[in-house]
Amino acid sequence: MSISTPFIRRPVATTLLSIGLVLLGVLAFNILPVASLPRVDFPTISVTAKQAGASPEVMAATVATPLERNLGRIAGVNEITSSSSLGSTRITLQFDLNRDINGAARDVQGAINASLASLPSGLQNNPTYRKANPADAPVMILALTSKTLSRGQMYDVADTILGQKLLQIDGVGDVSIGGAAQPAVRVELNPSQLAHYGVGLDTVRSAITSTNANRPKGFVEQKDQLWEVQANDQAKQAADYIPLIVSYKNGAAVRISDVATVKDAVLDIHNAGYYADQPSVLIMVFKQSNANVIETIQRIKDTLPTLQQALPPQIEIHTAVDRSKTIQASLREIERTMLIAVMLVIIVVFVFLRNGRATLIPAITVPISLIGTFALMYASGFSLNNISLMALTIATGFVVDDTIVVLETISRRIEEGLSPMQAAITGAKEVSFTVVSMSISLIAVFVPILLMGGIVGRLFHEFAMTLTYAILISMVVSLTTTPMLCAWWLKQKQIKQLKFDQSTDMSSPPEAITDSEALLVASNDAYLKQQGLFGRITLLYKRSLAVALRHKAMTLIIFIFTIGLNIYLYIAVPKGFFPQQDTGVMMGSLVADQNISFDAMNQKLKNYITAIGKDPAVDHVMGTAGGSQMNRANLFLALKPLSERTDTPDQIMARLRKSLGHEAGTRFTLRPVQDINVGGRSSDASYQYTLQGDDLNTLRSWTPKIQAALNKLPALTDVSSDQDVKGLETKLTFDHDKMKSLGITQSQVDSTLNDAFGQRQVSTIYNPMNQYHVVMEVAPEYARTVEALRGIYVQNSAGQSIPLSTFSTWQAANTSLSVNHQGLFAASTITFNLNAGYSLSDATDQINQAMNELQVPSSVRGGFQGSAKAFQSSLSSEPLLILAAIVVIYIVLGILYEDFAHPLTILSTLPSAGLGALIALVLFKMEFSVIALIGILLLIGIVKKNAIMMIDVALTLQRQQKLTPETAILDASVLRFRPIMMTTLAALFGALPLALGRGDGAELHVPLGVSIVGGLIISQILTLYSTPVMYLYIDQLSRWGKRRFQNLFPAKPLSLKK
Repeated sequence: MSISTPFIRRPVATTLLSIGLVLLGVLAFNILPVASLPRVDFPTISVTAKQAGASPEVMAATVATPLERNLGRIAGVNEITSSSSLGSTRITLQFDLNRDINGAARDVQGAINASLASLPSGLQNNPTYRKANPADAPVMILALTSKTLSRGQMYDVADTILGQKLLQIDGVGDVSIGGAAQPAVRVELNPSQLAHYGVGLDTVRSAITSTNANRPKGFVEQKDQLWEVQANDQAKQAADYIPLIVSYKNGAAVRISDVATVKDAVLDIHNAGYYADQPSVLIMVFKQSNANVIETIQRIKDTLPTLQQALPPQIEIHTAVDRSKTIQASLREIERTMLIAVMLVIIVVFVFLRNGRATLIPAITVPISLIGTFALMYASGFSLNNISLMALTIATGFVVDDTIVVLETISRRIEEGLSPMQAAITGAKEVSFTVVSMSISLIAVFVPILLMGGIVGRLFHEFAMTLTYAILISMVVSLTTTPMLCAWWLKQKQIKQLKFDQSTDMSSPPEAITDSEALLVASNDAYLKQQGLFGRITLLYKRSLAVALRHKAMTLIIFIFTIGLNIYLYIAVPKGFFPQQDTGVMMGSLVADQNISFDAMNQKLKNYITAIGKDPAVDHVMGTAGGSQMNRANLFLALKPLSERTDTPDQIMARLRKSLGHEAGTRFTLRPVQDINVGGRSSDASYQYTLQGDDLNTLRSWTPKIQAALNKLPALTDVSSDQDVKGLETKLTFDHDKMKSLGITQSQVDSTLNDAFGQRQVSTIYNPMNQYHVVMEVAPEYARTVEALRGIYVQNSAGQSIPLSTFSTWQAANTSLSVNHQGLFAASTITFNLNAGYSLSDATDQINQAMNELQVPSSVRGGFQGSAKAFQSSLSSEPLLILAAIVVIYIVLGILYEDFAHPLTILSTLPSAGLGALIALVLFKMEFSVIALIGILLLIGIVKKNAIMMIDVALTLQRQQKLTPETAILDASVLRFRPIMMTTLAALFGALPLALGRGDGAELHVPLGVSIVGGLIISQILTLYSTPVMYLYIDQLSRWGKRRFQNLFPAKPLSLKK
């Protein structure tokens, strides 16, 4: 009794089991998490430290370096980068894919604690960390606007209420608030008045600091009552600081109002944000590396109504960017594609079976297999994403094959005179081992994918496993539900018209293919002429194959030429890492002259936002300017839905680059936001090339030379560098002898300069909901020119005010606006986009050639980072991956056939499939990306079936009918012609909707569909002729090898001695 018998005899139980599997799949489908792609983000943690007024060099030397030395000792760190700018340092740690983010966070906190003793005392707070990648694009942007409130007031609401609540939402890694700054009391000093009253800057600072004590004062206990002691020891508004006494002169009080202007303002006045043309505060939400985008955004949306109620009524919240919309649209598109693929496969089955009742069987079993797969996906922790749904779409062409095998075998048994019940039992028993073997050999293709490491392995793990689940469920359904349906559904009269089809069982064991009728169909020309159009096509194939077998050498030459053409096309085809996605969001960078003022930069930002907003493909634009780098502004472009535009991101970028990219003194770059982001350094463009140097000066001298060389390369555009070394600085030179004689120390001078120009936070105002600061500096009108230094006085140890100019001189010089490290070394990153018509492989080749021609010294090392680095890694592993798949297939086939030779015959079909895929990619001007690579791996599993079907019958005919190899392979090829066409067309039409996709997310699955369709078309044409020829050559080789072995090791009689 076979495994199928109990299921055939118990139709109710089998039906209920099938319904149960479908219900489990439907339930799993509704609760499976939804995402754009599988979880492939590297665990990333960013550490931030701030010290107001500190230069980039100071931040890099005193903050970044000590932290990096301790953070770099953490296990599992793949990459550590840092960027230090005016008053701020951000260090990004990217961990191994298998590193637990929470465990890594604990290690990071430990490293920060170990670094505290080495950090300067002037830090505003201890360094903090966030479990988010600052180089990622925000998954959601909220814009706050108001007609009555200032940006500072909106920022206070965003920071106090919204930011804190959003950070508490599961999946949110960081919340960045831009466009304004926290409210603060600003004390703007008048240097002339300070000199007049003989008051030093440190005296004013001490007076302000002592005003805000806010220390514990205890309590008073009286009998049965307890009284807390409180006092007015805090000044909370500007008005509270105006009457403060800072000193006395000639017995009269000198108040702050005498030497300064005090006003309620913001912590950093050099900040601006816009939503469209409205002043705005932007709240950018970043997800944790292991969080689901859709679920995180949905939690935010669920929280927003509650948060809106807590906001002042004058503030409006706009959802400026919502990444979930395009993700959900792309998933709806791939689901629709999958349904179309299922319908096309069923139509193919009907065309070949020409029977509605028989067609209903695969129409039932195919959905059962696909829907049941969702249950195993849920059990494995997978998600519904573009990759897993692509796998299910491709699986439609696979799962129908098992059903066809069983259905045709049972149909033939009914034609031989058996009852449907007995035919189902006998037929299922005949093909059970073959169905299992075919499924295992197909699954074997995915073994190399499952063993892959890195981001590509993680990306396609779900793809391979989803296909494996679908194939395994299809195998089970084909041996249970399919024979049951055949036994209780098919009737004798329905099978009569399948006279030709019944002889085309593609996997019957030897004893099932010996009936004379099958051989008659395979060899009788007259019978084929009576079978209509397809019979005449089969006859034409038979005659052309006979010609090919008579000219085997020519066919062999074509086969060898196919291998050579494969190698040539693989080398020549443009290569890329991952298809560029159209996520509906683009990020832009606006970089001006390094000495530009904030007001000028702010005006440029407004001009660009207005101009970009007029583009027909752009829905709205938002941007921020200011912060630690005055010459930079960031923009976010929300594009219109694909249903309302026809332009691709590349076309939009080219149009905007042409119209906006040529303003004098301004560099404007754009890059589309992608779901896969590799690397932890923010970038102005899509790709990065990083230079590292042992000596900072050498690195700085070579970076502009290399940038200029790369800017001339035809494959590159938007070439820029993060090395900003042309900022203006005023460099002071002190006369230390004179300072000594005047009783002035270096620390006093530095403190005075920081008090005057560093926007120094001199005190903290404590409120129940937040903490605010008091900022002290000289009034803006006294800090607009270098000559303002002449008005600065330093108090010596005797309390005398000494002009700064008495013991110092100064001159203008250039300085860095940022200092970057990578792997603890000084680094400069050159970013670039690709010109139209060029691939990433073209760009990397041209860059490597340019670096060789420049003869860069060994102390400066260059290397690709981010996506370009991942591309190089995947490029080197692609041939090994294909080879590994071929080796695994050979091993599996050798085990199944118990033969070393004929698995080579089956593998001979693969070059034609690769050739078809590469030709299709070239014709449609697509890159050979990791998506196309997966398509070729799938082709390895698909096209081998053609050879298997031919060889199975040929070997049987040779053994049972004693036919010559030439006659056997000819008859076998004709006998299997129809099932070969049927299974190939099923796989082709299953992939065709992917190749023709034009909706959301189509850029991901189109290369997969194109490579599979192209490979199947070419392989179908070539293998119908090359496989029989290779069968004969390998058969001859096998016979020759056996004779040689026997001659070298002749058999000798074994003599047994007592």
